[in-house]
Amino acid sequence: MTRTASKKKVRWLSSIASFLFVTAVVGVLCAILYLLYLRNQTLPVAIVAQTSYILDYHGDIIDTLDAGQNRQVVKLNQIAPSVINATLAIEDHRFYNHYGIDLRGLARAVAVNVKNMSKVQGASTLTQQLARNLYLNHDRTWSRKINEATLAIQLEMRFTKDEILEKYLNQIYYGHATYGIQAASRLYFAKDASELTLAESALLAGVPKGPKYYSPYMDLDNAKKRQHTVLQTMVLHGFITSDEAKHAYAEPLLYQSLSGGRPSEAPYFRDFIKQIALDRLGISEQLLKEGGIKIYTTLDLNAQHHAEQVIAKEMEEESELQTALIAVDPRNGYIKAMVGGTDYSKNQFNRTLADTRQPGSSFKPIVYLTALSKNEFTPLTRYRSEPTLFTYDEGRETYMPSNFNDKYTHDLIDMRHAIARSDNIYAVQTIMNVGPEEVITMARALGIKSAMKPLPSLALGTFPVSPLEMASAFGTIANLGARVEPIAVLRIEDHLGNLLYEAKPTVQQVIAAPYAYVLTHMMESVFEPGGTGNRVASMIKRPVAGKTGTTDTDAWMVGFTPELSVAVWVGHDKNRTITSVESHKAAPIFAQFLEQTLEPVPPKIFPIPDGVVSAYIDVATGTIATAACPDSLLEVFVKGTEPTELCSEHGAPLKTEETPLEENSTSERSWWRDLKRWWAE
Repeated sequence: MTRTASKKKVRWLSSIASFLFVTAVVGVLCAILYLLYLRNQTLPVAIVAQTSYILDYHGDIIDTLDAGQNRQVVKLNQIAPSVINATLAIEDHRFYNHYGIDLRGLARAVAVNVKNMSKVQGASTLTQQLARNLYLNHDRTWSRKINEATLAIQLEMRFTKDEILEKYLNQIYYGHATYGIQAASRLYFAKDASELTLAESALLAGVPKGPKYYSPYMDLDNAKKRQHTVLQTMVLHGFITSDEAKHAYAEPLLYQSLSGGRPSEAPYFRDFIKQIALDRLGISEQLLKEGGIKIYTTLDLNAQHHAEQVIAKEMEEESELQTALIAVDPRNGYIKAMVGGTDYSKNQFNRTLADTRQPGSSFKPIVYLTALSKNEFTPLTRYRSEPTLFTYDEGRETYMPSNFNDKYTHDLIDMRHAIARSDNIYAVQTIMNVGPEEVITMARALGIKSAMKPLPSLALGTFPVSPLEMASAFGTIANLGARVEPIAVLRIEDHLGNLLYEAKPTVQQVIAAPYAYVLTHMMESVFEPGGTGNRVASMIKRPVAGKTGTTDTDAWMVGFTPELSVAVWVGHDKNRTITSVESHKAAPIFAQFLEQTLEPVPPKIFPIPDGVVSAYIDVATGTIATAACPDSLLEVFVKGTEPTELCSEHGAPLKTEETPLEENSTSERSWWRDLKRWWAE
């Protein structure tokens, strides 16, 4: 080779080297600029749908809400290490050694696939899978693969490895509309992700590869084979030993039943909560179904189960008869149980909220509370129980009510007697004297918002109300005139635990406590001999006050203890006449529910407020009893309204007390009154 040719060759090689160097430098600079560009680009918005929860007062799950994606996001430290290791082993064992794209793994996959002339091995990193699931579809196109790689690099720039792994484990699909390891753990094994064993972790880590093939619910043999593959891969990459893999594979796994999912607890209440969240509290439907929020409610699932069991026991399975039960804690307004119908699966209409049924005589205590509050009436106020024609509207209208089965005493009766035996004539006499407008005002103060007209028939409950309104009104009486608006939702938190809503109940004294107590004392007589609720008195082992109500189409039992106010309605949806047997179902449902729910709680007397006095009253005359008038009973009064006249000029009056019941008393039944009268004498 000539010297000139040699020089040309050197220059040619030098030019190529220079070109390659410049190209490399430009390439590196372009890569750096591209990475800087990516770093400054905003990632697409990814909405990770999470399951929302409705919880009872104790934090137990009533129901879950989702838009077809059952998911609960958890932190990485809330996931068992065995799950993390199994996932890394089978999906991306070099996860902590690459930057979103594993070039070594990609080269190996290409070599294997070329050798086998088919796609035997994939090369997508865990970060690429996350990018695909968060932002892209699963189309097999070059544009999607390029976007996937680009987004994977952006994810690696924006988040730490642990953050990416956490997002992945909360995002990946495990079959059966279940996303994320926590929801999968609950679905398959009814435990939290933090509690999974190595065997359970290996099985779950294998499912995302193909949920239709590797879910134990779809093919148990395939699931076990896949579990074995995961365990052996963990051994290969040093996550576990061969012995650990062997023991894990041999471990028997107990899968949860997949029979259509877990049914909702308290379905009528669940629907009520959703309605409140959407219509009153400003929670959007998307947030409710996909936001992973937690709605903490007032419901007590123990009380709810008692309500459902009692109704199922008392109502014939094939009957068209419907019922509704609502229980409210009078001290704070918390709704503790709600059953809106006999069978939710057949009819989802919530009758506890429907103001479509006449309360009948169960409305009368509101009339009597109005009368007592005027200080013109006392428990001793008397009217004759006999057929009576009433005139109103300045004599232009007449109204002639009748007692049930036309039963009258044809004599004077007092308010206690009228309440216990549900005398209609007495009730109408009372409303005619106090004025129907005043009764409506009292009903509104107690929380009844349903439409009412100032007519004499109002006293007999002819204007429809809802069971919730009745339970709330009676709860105000039980709470000595202090009203708390019924509450169902205590608070709502987002998926991070941030407070979105918190109830702030207020207490309003709508009637003076002595009037509420005096009425309560008389309403206890409903469960004494001769009272309309006496047939269920033996079922209740604690002080209880209440009132029955019966119309041609409805049967009610509304009552309360110091801890619980309960309204029970029974009837037909189409206002069909109820039979005598059907009309007697409300009271047993009420009594059994009340006693079963409160059974663990020691009996409590109704607290006696200041301003209440008691006196022994002569039954015949309604005057203060003396030793010469032994036929007496203990009655309570708002202080200043008690009688002063003695039943006889001879003998001193029997002892009058400021507090009529001892603190450890359990009932004010007639035997207790007799015992106290004997002691006083």
